[in-house]
Amino acid sequence: MPDQTEWESRVSNVLKAELKRKGVTYGQLVDKLAEIGVHEKQANVANKLSRGKFSASFLFQCLEAIGEREIRI
Repeated sequence: MPDQTEWESRVSNVLKAELKRKGVTYGQLVDKLAEIGVHEKQANVANKLSRGKFSASFLFQCLEAIGEREIRI
């Protein structure tokens, strides 16, 4: 069974893949998050995705911001 670090890496990779598939950079993600009322700095987003430590709420906010209704696991 994967340990916590592996799970964090997996979820981070899923979000990164969706961003890449949509052609959205971290800077663009920050702008899109702001449009839905979520205020983050680009450095914070990069750190969250690098570490894989973010909430399910943040994941859903990012998916909403980029207009993604489905994710590939």
